[in-house]
Amino acid sequence: MTTPTTRFWLMKSEPDECSIDDALGAPGATVPWTGVRNYQARNFMRDEMQVGDGVLFYHSSCPAPGIAGIAGIASGVRPDPTQFDPESPYYDPKSPPEKPRWLLRDVQAMRKTRLIGLAELRAHPELASMRVLQRGNRLSITPLQPQEWTFITQVLAAD
Repeated sequence: MTTPTTRFWLMKSEPDECSIDDALGAPGATVPWTGVRNYQARNFMRDEMQVGDGVLFYHSSCPAPGIAGIAGIASGVRPDPTQFDPESPYYDPKSPPEKPRWLLRDVQAMRKTRLIGLAELRAHPELASMRVLQRGNRLSITPLQPQEWTFITQVLAAD
């Protein structure tokens, strides 16, 4: 259910780390969105995301990248524990526990969808301004316009 203040996001995850299937199989179908190490993406989580916002779960850095599911923001923001773990690839020795640099939110998977790849997204003029389709965009979290969310969820509903 959306409200006038609901926002929408495209969140990229490498399926080797956390796929839509992994998220759906997690307790409560909810996973912590760890490993964000870009300040702009972190700021989206910290300053703009709210519990209940819609998420397009996007598989990236894989043979077939694209939207793989629908999810939602399920928690408030909190420190990402991977920044403090020297064994983690996301360890940040410059981030002190008393003033953490990196944050996370929990994401709850709602359903797996058919994969909507970049070529299909690009084929729709209604999606021409989506950030994921812009040249040079590499952010792991990008906001969606409400009309982009509506169009994509309607395309999926038509399947």
